[in-house]
Amino acid sequence: MKVSLIVAVASNGAIGKNNQLLWHLPVDMKYFRNTTRGHTVIMGRKNYESIPSKFRPLPERTNIILTRKPHYVADNCLVANSLKEAIHLAEQQNETECFIIGGGEVYKEAIEKKVCTKLYITYVETEILNADTFFHFSPDATWKKTKDEKVDTDEKNQFNMRFCVFEKIG
Repeated sequence: MKVSLIVAVASNGAIGKNNQLLWHLPVDMKYFRNTTRGHTVIMGRKNYESIPSKFRPLPERTNIILTRKPHYVADNCLVANSLKEAIHLAEQQNETECFIIGGGEVYKEAIEKKVCTKLYITYVETEILNADTFFHFSPDATWKKTKDEKVDTDEKNQFNMRFCVFEKIG
């Protein structure tokens, strides 16, 4: 099973503030939805709880909530107490690709433990100075960029962005 990560990040690495996204970008939300639909998504508890209740669990996806709370329950979701356990649960779903979708602590652990073989990164061309959650990734020689699609600002999307995909080599 391929373990992937999907994130939208500002030029300065900002991804969130007060457990909320920093922007409303319908084209990026559509990209996220289309990319993750039909797959398992792994997210931290705070990230899950920040999603408006009418959208929880994320539809057409198996939702796995990662939490340190031993008796945490989320309707129609699987719950794991470690990233390793969450990935194992995704494998048990006969999944071909699962997606780590945040938040900041889960992203950091996934990068540090090198569990991902594919990264879907939306680079949003702005800086958010008052953010409190960040994602930093500098591709080295072990990563190959396989997609780089520019999307320009329009009436619904206030920032230019790039949809990039990086795949682990070897």
